[in-house]
Amino acid sequence: MAHIRLVEPHEATGSLKAQYDAAIGRAGRVWNIVKTMSPNPPLLDASMRHYGVAMHGASPLTRVQRELLAVVVSRVNGCFY
Repeated sequence: MAHIRLVEPHEATGSLKAQYDAAIGRAGRVWNIVKTMSPNPPLLDASMRHYGVAMHGASPLTRVQRELLAVVVSRVNGCFY
């Protein structure tokens, strides 16, 4: 089984620490989906920019509709995070 060493918040430095601090500011914690990208901070940065545009950018869908779609797709895909 593959293993990814997750960087814990107290170990983070540089841009990873900035992303973790932002996550704590948003949610009060760093979720594992964010920690999974911790070995590659540029990937995490790009992923968070993508999420920001998808959820907060201009769209014919409301924020509530986008959140509902995310929940439904996660459920259909068996994602429980």
